[in-house]
Amino acid sequence: MNAIETIGLTRRFGPLTAVDDLTLTIKQGSIFGFLGPNGAGKTTTVRMLAALIAPSQGSARVAGYALGGDSQQIRRSVGILTETPSLYERLSAWDNLILFGQLYDLSSKLAAERATHYLKLMALWDRCHEPVGAFSKGMRQRVALARALLHEPQILFLDEPTSGLDPEAAFNVRGLIQDLRAAGHTIFLTTHNLKEAEDLCDLIAIFRARLIALDTPSNLRARFGERGTLIQLRDPAATWSAIASGLPFVQRVQVDDYCLTITSSDPDQHNPALVSALAAAGAPIQYVTPLLKTLEQVYLELINV
Repeated sequence: MNAIETIGLTRRFGPLTAVDDLTLTIKQGSIFGFLGPNGAGKTTTVRMLAALIAPSQGSARVAGYALGGDSQQIRRSVGILTETPSLYERLSAWDNLILFGQLYDLSSKLAAERATHYLKLMALWDRCHEPVGAFSKGMRQRVALARALLHEPQILFLDEPTSGLDPEAAFNVRGLIQDLRAAGHTIFLTTHNLKEAEDLCDLIAIFRARLIALDTPSNLRARFGERGTLIQLRDPAATWSAIASGLPFVQRVQVDDYCLTITSSDPDQHNPALVSALAAAGAPIQYVTPLLKTLEQVYLELINV
């Protein structure tokens, strides 16, 4: 089953087209990364998919419900964590969650049970009766994440969920995101942390008003990144660079102390011949390591085209 399907989804604000002809499919129980610079239309897309604003044209189904006709059901099926979440700062973390539990039509008993569960999960239980206004940014972020999970939505929209968190808290949030996926929830993640996206996401879209690329992290790196091979030697690499340069499939050789970085069109096919040629010439090879551009490098190249 698909959690989200869009066809030609478009949103205009006067002469400005913030989202242009977005078509994509996100499977249930997956983590989807939505990457783009500030002002790319990511927040507008999330607001449409969460049935907070209407599209100018196009259609979408979210959690099986049609955007427009079933907007109330969509809102009940999604949770949202914004980058700068609004909380009632004079209320405690506990009272914030109980209040929002009531807004989600949870019974008093169920709201209390879930507030207890998520405050403990976010390591906030010991301070749950303190005013949120006295919390650090990272603590407020965790309260907001607990609020987004309170009604246990099928789909969770997370905007920079680890922003402002210390390394341990960020690690715990990433673990929670993976646990939510394992439990069948769908995560729609917007982040500027490209390493985080690469580690977490099953599918990634690179977006700037229009969809630029859509694929798995590994496929994006393979499709758009220049591929190469790093060969670590026991002798200075310059001694052996001419051997590699003379092979017909080698496009470029970079020498760096005891390493050769070799670029070819298809390392998977050419590496056996490359290693055999170097070994036959007597090169003292220690390690052979495949090289791919990071997702961050691919992203920067695509977004600046």
